[in-house]
Amino acid sequence: MTPLALYIHWPFCLAKCPYCDFNSHVRDRIDQPRFAAALRQELAWEAARLGPRRLGSIFFGGGTPSLMDPATTAALIADATRFFPPTPDLEITLEANPTSVEQARLRDFRAAGVNRISMGIQSLNETDLHRLGRQHSAPQAIAALEHARATFPRISFDLIYARPGQTLPAWRAELQQALGLAADHLSLYQLTIEPGTAYEALHRRGEIVLPEDDLAAALYDATGEEAAKFGLLPYEVSNYARPSAESRHNLAYWRYTDYAGIGPGAHGRLTLDGGLFATRRHRAPEPWAERVERDGHGTTHQDPVSQQDRAREMLLMGLRLTEGIDAAAFAARTGIALLDAIDPQILAQAQEESYLTWTGQTLAATAEGRKRLDSLLAALVN
Repeated sequence: MTPLALYIHWPFCLAKCPYCDFNSHVRDRIDQPRFAAALRQELAWEAARLGPRRLGSIFFGGGTPSLMDPATTAALIADATRFFPPTPDLEITLEANPTSVEQARLRDFRAAGVNRISMGIQSLNETDLHRLGRQHSAPQAIAALEHARATFPRISFDLIYARPGQTLPAWRAELQQALGLAADHLSLYQLTIEPGTAYEALHRRGEIVLPEDDLAAALYDATGEEAAKFGLLPYEVSNYARPSAESRHNLAYWRYTDYAGIGPGAHGRLTLDGGLFATRRHRAPEPWAERVERDGHGTTHQDPVSQQDRAREMLLMGLRLTEGIDAAAFAARTGIALLDAIDPQILAQAQEESYLTWTGQTLAATAEGRKRLDSLLAALVN
């Protein structure tokens, strides 16, 4: 069995960004001891039923996990590596923002065992940072990247593109500056209007106007060109890395291997008693903690994943990767032959238009195919 990937969700943020639809919450006061104890209790419960599987990665996400007490991070890492025998190259990632509060904690997180930091930079443009509701300035972002570079052996950072008023020359300059500071791994996010966010109301009133599709596509293409100058290659639709600097944790999602989710709202895909199950925890932090204190875990759903759903999910995830999907791995995971899970006419057409390649062993989307992945998958998947 492939190594387990472990996701730990810290749900709290300093503020709610107006574009964000993640499971994040703002509190005047966070009961750190309570949530630390609940996370450790839920992790112990999960470990007891999974048994001593090998552990390939730990990812602290959120929310803003760099607001977590570093001692809690250390305790969770110690618990996880005691419950699950770690692989020699165990990857431990923590998401952080560049505020001064969080910068001061970076060395403590490194001492806790974190060996990869993911910085939520989002922009190096001061005006856009303000529009995005970020709590840091451009100088703080630059200082944080420099600090992270000096503290962690591996570093990633996030940028948002297709922002209102964004131009291609300005985006190239911003990319060059950021990649010059931290050229290991870049995660790219297109600004979209999500239901229920503050941006949805602003967009509806015409107060936010996103770039036209052609400009958004040009900004995306420019990202790959600039990243390549620094040795970063696109290994997934929205992720670029130097060779061997890919996110091992996220590769577990895209390759559709087992992952466990701990904390409020966390999801998992786990092999249990020979079947694959989709798990989900209660989303709201305080009710989740109450469930854990009462039952040992905050699970609200544990549903079997059918062969058909496995095939669909593995196609949806795997075709995001430049490496594509291995037919033997697909059959082993889903119980269905890869070619039986897709429309043969659409496959032939997509090959003819150079959107997909099929070697007889590997199905992969080309660079042009990955740009059209949503519409391609809608037609391709049976």
